[in-house]
Amino acid sequence: MHEQDSTPNSSPTDRGRRGFLGAAALAATSLMAVTGAAPAQAHAAPPAKGTGAPVRGRHQVTAAITQTGRRRLGSLKVSSIGLGTQTMPGNLYGPVTSRKDMVALIRTAVGQGVTFFDTAEAYGPFESERIVGEALRPVRDKVVIATKFGWDIDPDTGAVTGLNSRPDHIRRVVDGMLKRLRTDHIDLLYQHRVDPTVPIEDVADTVKDLVAQGKVLHWGLSEPGLGTVRRAHAILPLTAIQNEYSTLWRGPEENVLPLCEELGIGFVCWAPLGMGFTTGAMSPYFPFAEGDFRPVFPRNSRDNLAANMPLVQLLQEWAVRKGATPGQIDLAWLLAQKPWIVPIPSTTRLSHLLENIGAEEVRFSPDELQELNAAVARITIHGDRLPPAALAMTGVEAPPR
Repeated sequence: MHEQDSTPNSSPTDRGRRGFLGAAALAATSLMAVTGAAPAQAHAAPPAKGTGAPVRGRHQVTAAITQTGRRRLGSLKVSSIGLGTQTMPGNLYGPVTSRKDMVALIRTAVGQGVTFFDTAEAYGPFESERIVGEALRPVRDKVVIATKFGWDIDPDTGAVTGLNSRPDHIRRVVDGMLKRLRTDHIDLLYQHRVDPTVPIEDVADTVKDLVAQGKVLHWGLSEPGLGTVRRAHAILPLTAIQNEYSTLWRGPEENVLPLCEELGIGFVCWAPLGMGFTTGAMSPYFPFAEGDFRPVFPRNSRDNLAANMPLVQLLQEWAVRKGATPGQIDLAWLLAQKPWIVPIPSTTRLSHLLENIGAEEVRFSPDELQELNAAVARITIHGDRLPPAALAMTGVEAPPR
């Protein structure tokens, strides 16, 4: 059974709204104190002094205050909204401003109350872990770092040649992770994808050894088959399952979330903003930057983007209703589903970071949540969530031992 560590987002809030841009300016000031310079994204003016009035722009955005909510993934306590770092190497959504800015952004997240940071050896490859390691080294004992193994990656060229969860390989790559992350332990270690050639019992036994050595504290699986979850959990209890989940992709609701609830496993949502779609930033004519990998996803074709716009319209309507942004509505909706669900939106921009953690302030009454759930359920989403080769790697069952 799950224990609840924080109040779920299911009751109205009486906390006041403050100007989002003003909060961004304050965070930028703090960032300058740490780094000596503010990133290019942090140009914002505060609201009129003493008025408490929100700055009016495209949206009235919920206050980007310091995040205080905490949730439990199994026995692991984390901030209610984490930070994904997949896009920080600059080779997924297009180039980033600089590596220095990414380090500064992570440190700003810490200052704003984020304690949960998600990376993987495959992100970069390796570069995301290096950024996270550099950024969090000064506050290592105050944060939770999650990373993932499971790919066969050439350590010199970064070329990925397939899956590899053989025990000797896991031990070797974990040592590499520890060096890149500048730490002596990994708080949460996931198998990134189930290896169809390696029994999950062999994987679990290997991670169990790493736990005994103090190199790993908790473990989890990403996009696994349901039977594999049960087998892994029987060897070494799982702390978290990480799957895609948002108003755009609700697949985990059918079987994965009930299984997590049954076994007391936390759930971490990757792509909780639909890779940007549910923020309202994308449209059928969205100009993807050079190097942006999102156009290869079937649901991001021009026709499917057009067909899926009713979801964005719904989120925009609720954003007006709640004084928030569409992305904040999506994140708040996730938080309201279960108290052991934690989204990890990725971003490379200060304004988006503050907007995302501000979603903690958006609350739904029971009637509002029922209404929103019903409205989301009525919308049909067009297009597969992943390209065929990537989709084939989800829900995989490990072979028997």
